[in-house]
Amino acid sequence: MTHEDILREILSLPLKGQRQVIDFIAFIRQRYHQSQLPESNIFDVCKENFIGIWQDRNDLKDSTDWIRRARETEWRK
Repeated sequence: MTHEDILREILSLPLKGQRQVIDFIAFIRQRYHQSQLPESNIFDVCKENFIGIWQDRNDLKDSTDWIRRARETEWRK
């Protein structure tokens, strides 16, 4: 569907329908505008204090093994 086809479809609607299309476009524009964060607000997880808090835990050296054992214990209940 081309831009011209879309415009023709909108103009073929009654005035109330055209107003609804315009309102919907404004709603979508606002929704997507709010979801885009400015570059300065991007979360940098590498700078957070929690990174590395479990580095000295011997029971978590092999995370795959740890989660497998945790699942076996919890799922048997």
